[in-house]
Amino acid sequence: MKNTATTRVEHDLLGDMEVPADAYYGVQTLRAAQNFRLTGIILSHYPSLIKGLAIVKLAAAEANYELGDLPEDKYKAIAKACQRLMNNEFNDQFIVDMIQGGAGTSTNMNANEVIANIALEEMGKQKGEYQFLHPNNDVNMAQSTNDAYPTAVRVGLLLINEMLIESLSNLCKAFRRKGAEFADIIKMGRTQLQDAVPMTLGQEFNAFATTLEDDLERLKTYPLDWLTEINMGGTAIGTGINTDPKYQHLVTEKLCKISGLKFRSAPDLIEASWDMGGFIMFSGQLKRLVVKISKICNDLRLLSSGPRTGIGEINLPARQPGSSIMPGKVNPVIPEAVNQVSFAVMGNDLAITIAAEAGQLQLNVMEPLIAYKMFDSIRMIKRAMDMLREECIDGITANAELCQRLVENSIGLVTALNPYIGYENCTRIAKEALQSGKGVLELVREEKLLSEEELADILKPKNMIAPREVKHKKA
Repeated sequence: MKNTATTRVEHDLLGDMEVPADAYYGVQTLRAAQNFRLTGIILSHYPSLIKGLAIVKLAAAEANYELGDLPEDKYKAIAKACQRLMNNEFNDQFIVDMIQGGAGTSTNMNANEVIANIALEEMGKQKGEYQFLHPNNDVNMAQSTNDAYPTAVRVGLLLINEMLIESLSNLCKAFRRKGAEFADIIKMGRTQLQDAVPMTLGQEFNAFATTLEDDLERLKTYPLDWLTEINMGGTAIGTGINTDPKYQHLVTEKLCKISGLKFRSAPDLIEASWDMGGFIMFSGQLKRLVVKISKICNDLRLLSSGPRTGIGEINLPARQPGSSIMPGKVNPVIPEAVNQVSFAVMGNDLAITIAAEAGQLQLNVMEPLIAYKMFDSIRMIKRAMDMLREECIDGITANAELCQRLVENSIGLVTALNPYIGYENCTRIAKEALQSGKGVLELVREEKLLSEEELADILKPKNMIAPREVKHKKA
């Protein structure tokens, strides 16, 4: 005899199957979990996606109830179940791999079954007693995976984007604080890894903040355009089969109310059922962000290199011993790790691009990969930015005396003298300094090209780091 205390029997197209008795998912979810053992990353890794699914299902239930298609007792039970999912209950019941065949059907059914079984318990019934409330007939009423799933992904991405914005804002503020702290530390700027002209360390860190603030503003606005056009009500291919004529408008209205986001129905639901353009744009923005962050991490590693034989203008917080063979070595492990996250996000963007192109006819079946890589990128970027700020940026210190000494000994200092002694004199002084090992200022003094008073004025930090009217040029 079957042990009914530990399993229950459920039935689908392929036949009967035993499901754990305490599971809120059902037979279709279990089949999918057994079929797709690919990444090991299951839906529960992304609570915002589960919340997005619950919001979509609740919106559909409200619309169907208002249209008179869903009885009140079923509506109330489904609504309660969705609310519990939105409160992060039952996340462990979402067991399907993020990469799956079927264009997201397994994800949609995982949500339908979990909601149905929670709702059944709300009605005083047992899990699996679908004759009282059915995952497909009731929870999935007036929906298809092909409109519910992509809409839920969009909702989830917009929810997690809020967390990304917060982390990026905090990182920008951290760079601004360092910009203020280092405002009076003069140093050499560099181009092509060669000495260029003086600047302050504060200017360098403020520039890091500025470039990221640009992306911060983009993330606050652009995804709200890219991801808020939805195809709810289109069902299978965008024709709206099996829906009430009023449903499309009503479900979109309910979705806006529940989520607090301004969704709009796509003007062409058939096109919207296969178009992945919004995801491509959002992924491209994420790639743009990590390209900048990675470049900044490259700079931090260079500026802290040494500590005795490199640039060594700044010190990164020591986070762990750096070598199993070289005692005393400390590596820039935090920026290195962020670099690697950035490379992974760039790879995700390529995967998303290829998956978006792979759509065929009225559906893009590769959308699970797009969803997985989108959520994966945002999750990694958020964690990387938090780590970079907490474990690195906040603890950076400057070697002010070294910065000053490097400026005074740099050949690049001659550029600051160019308006006063002329290009030819500067070229000759620079060449001689390189050959003789003497300093630029030493040679200028030897040749009496400028007085000490003039030099002192020219070499004031504030006069070397910003535009200045030059009144006395020499030939």
